[in-house]
Amino acid sequence: MKRFVPAALVAALLFLGAPLVFGADEIISTLDDQQDIALTIYNEDLALVKDRRQVRLPAGTNRLALDGVSARMQPQTALLRTLDGEADVQILSQSFDFDLLTPHNLLKNHIGRQVQVVRTHPQSGAETTETATLLAYGDQGVVLRLGERIETEIPGRLVFSEVPANLRERPTLVVEVDNPRAGTRQLELSYLTGGLSWHADYAAELNAAGDRLDLSAWVNLTNESGTAYRDAQVQLVAGAVQRVTDAPRPQRDLMVRAALAAPMEKMEAQGLFDYYLYSLPRSTSIAERQSKQVALFSAAAVPVRKEYLLRGADYYYSGRYPDLGERLAVSAFIEFINRAQDGLGLPLPQGILRAYQRDGSGNTQFIGENRIAHTPRNEKVRLSLGHAFDVTAARKQTDFRRISGGERQTPVVETAFALTLRNGSDQVVRVRVEEPLPGDWEILRENLPHRKEAAHLAVWEVEVPAGGEALLEYRALVRY
Repeated sequence: MKRFVPAALVAALLFLGAPLVFGADEIISTLDDQQDIALTIYNEDLALVKDRRQVRLPAGTNRLALDGVSARMQPQTALLRTLDGEADVQILSQSFDFDLLTPHNLLKNHIGRQVQVVRTHPQSGAETTETATLLAYGDQGVVLRLGERIETEIPGRLVFSEVPANLRERPTLVVEVDNPRAGTRQLELSYLTGGLSWHADYAAELNAAGDRLDLSAWVNLTNESGTAYRDAQVQLVAGAVQRVTDAPRPQRDLMVRAALAAPMEKMEAQGLFDYYLYSLPRSTSIAERQSKQVALFSAAAVPVRKEYLLRGADYYYSGRYPDLGERLAVSAFIEFINRAQDGLGLPLPQGILRAYQRDGSGNTQFIGENRIAHTPRNEKVRLSLGHAFDVTAARKQTDFRRISGGERQTPVVETAFALTLRNGSDQVVRVRVEEPLPGDWEILRENLPHRKEAAHLAVWEVEVPAGGEALLEYRALVRY
């Protein structure tokens, strides 16, 4: 349900001249005091903020208000330390003020208190003021006592004499510190916060032959933390960090640019415990409620292998299935190796890779996308991009007989299949046929050689001529 905030009240608040009343001896440090800001952002709506400021403090006990911190700060994680080599300031207490100055909060904090109701004469423009007591405020509106009467509509606009001390213009961490010497101190505030997250996106453009690709990597930074970060040094942690509580994760679906990025400095990657830490090569600014794309790296003409895959099912071998399909879908894959000699060689963070290719007119077309996992150096990246249009298959069971097996006997069956692979394109293709066979199996006869790649997997590599077809036939014995 939407909260009721009259337009006249909003206008009154915009022109409100009430003073901000905080502690009389409070020292306020704003973002203008900020010397440096560093962010370590994790995948799961979590970040470590290191905020360095230069603040002038008197000697003794001071109440220091650090304005402009994240609204989703975890205050129990806040640490304040000095960086100037002098004696440390000692923290006596701290509090996090996140109740912000809004029309709703101003009204809520004036329940039971007096306000001024200002009316403007519609013809003369003359203003009259009457004192009222705010009795209640909620989703349905306000309740006011004006003299001897009760009103539920605001007969004019409300004026407040002051802003309550607990309301702040921006989220603020207030620390009471004991400062051993007067002067300008170099302070660093570090804390964990929600509202900051990142994910990687990749854009790959295949050449016409499909054997090379240009790869661009981008990182998408999302800031919903309640404050902005100017010229921040950003590091990114890839991996699932153990946390006691699991905060909600905002979901984003942002399209990455398809064009190959211009040559750029590569990000640095280093091991951190069992995770990877990526450092962006340049500082970046992230506004509040902003999603920002930052280029990570690019690589041109990366060797890529295209593969077609037809995969069967183990239930084919348990009974009679004479017709298993005349136009079976064949999956299309691309794969490349993450190695330095191909312009890569960095640990690749998980993300979505979107593939493109130019058509006969030279226009870039989207041809599919898939998610890649965290990929170490020298490991293979293999992605399914959907089903091939020109490459299809037909499967038929040509024989089935039960050799033995009953209620008390282990079944033994013999079955035979014929697979016809068709290629409607003008290029020769190679199709990988994977057959998951149950139990203890043996290929008795075949017209093409197979490989046993796992305990229950037989694989054939079938070359299909351009505009033609190829036949794979085999007979298998299966002992359950």
